[in-house]
Amino acid sequence: MPPFPVVYRWTLGVFLLVVVATWWHPPHPVEQAMHHSLTVLGLAALLLVQRRRPLPYASFLLILIFLVLHSVAARWIYSFVPYDEWTRVLFGFRLNELAGWQRNNFDRLVHLSYGLCFGPVLFRLLRDGGRRIRWAAVVAVDVVLSTSAVYELFEWAIAMTLAPDAAEAYNGQQGDIWDAQKDMSLATGGAVVAVAVAALVAYRRVAARR
Repeated sequence: MPPFPVVYRWTLGVFLLVVVATWWHPPHPVEQAMHHSLTVLGLAALLLVQRRRPLPYASFLLILIFLVLHSVAARWIYSFVPYDEWTRVLFGFRLNELAGWQRNNFDRLVHLSYGLCFGPVLFRLLRDGGRRIRWAAVVAVDVVLSTSAVYELFEWAIAMTLAPDAAEAYNGQQGDIWDAQKDMSLATGGAVVAVAVAALVAYRRVAARR
C-alpha cells in the first residue's frame, strides 16, 4: 500500500485546514505558538512513521483527531476554550453549570483523548510487531503513562524557566495543584479503556481462527 492513499491525503488536508483556522486572529499568539511546537513534532513523527511503516487508516485518523483537539485547545491556551458558550448556542445550556464544574475542563478532555486515541494505535503497532496480546496491552498503557509523565515534566520545566504568569497561562493548571496528576490519570484511564477494547477484539479474532 502506498504511504498516502487518497483518503489519507483528504484527512490530512482537513486537519491542516482546521489548524489554519485556529490561527485566525489568535487571542494568545505566543502561547499558541508554544503549544503548536508539539503539534509540529507530532505531525512530523506521524508522517515519518507513515512513510516507513504505513498505518491503518483507523490509527492515522485517531492520531489526527487528538491533534485536532490539541490544536483547538491551543488557540485558547486550554484554559479559555469557550465550550460553555458553544453548548449554550447549540443546546441551550452551559455544560459547566449542568455538570457543576468550577473550572474549564477542556484540558481534561484532551488528556483523556490522548489515552483513548494513542492507546489502540500503540497496541496495534506492537501486535503487528509480533507481541502477544497481553504484553502489547501492558506496554501500550505503560507508554501512554510514561509519555504523559514526560509531558508534565516538560510543563514543569516551562514553569521553572518562564515568568510565573506566563507559566500559569501555558500550563493551564488554573490554580489546581494536582493538575498534573489528574491529567496523567485521565490519559492512563483512557488508554486502559481503549486498549482493553482493542485487546478483547484481538482475542476474539484469535479465537475465531481456531
